[in-house]
Amino acid sequence: MTGLVRKSFDDPEEVRPFEEGKGELRLVDVDSGPVGRAVFEPGWQWSKHVKPIAKTDSCQAAHRGYVVSGRMKIVMDDGQESEFGPGDYMVCPPGHDAWILGDERCVVIDWQGFADYAKR
Repeated sequence: MTGLVRKSFDDPEEVRPFEEGKGELRLVDVDSGPVGRAVFEPGWQWSKHVKPIAKTDSCQAAHRGYVVSGRMKIVMDDGQESEFGPGDYMVCPPGHDAWILGDERCVVIDWQGFADYAKR
């Protein structure tokens, strides 16, 4: 790609649904790699809705993301944990579980970590 580029998550290059209809990941490709918008429905948890796809004990993707809406809790394999909500930027290394807090869907834009995330 050169020059001005417009991409839309409404017309992504790829859509990856999560298990049990608990959301989806939409990917657009840019020169630096895929950028993803994930929509996590209430009740979503990585260990329930992505682990069967990833086939690892915890999420092994690194993430650099921005929370647009909703709330998410992330717990690292070493026990460190944090909650993220609207307006928060996260840097999350590999080795974690995550789940949605409350009854609102959570929307996250991620610039790193979604290339192979939930890929079948």
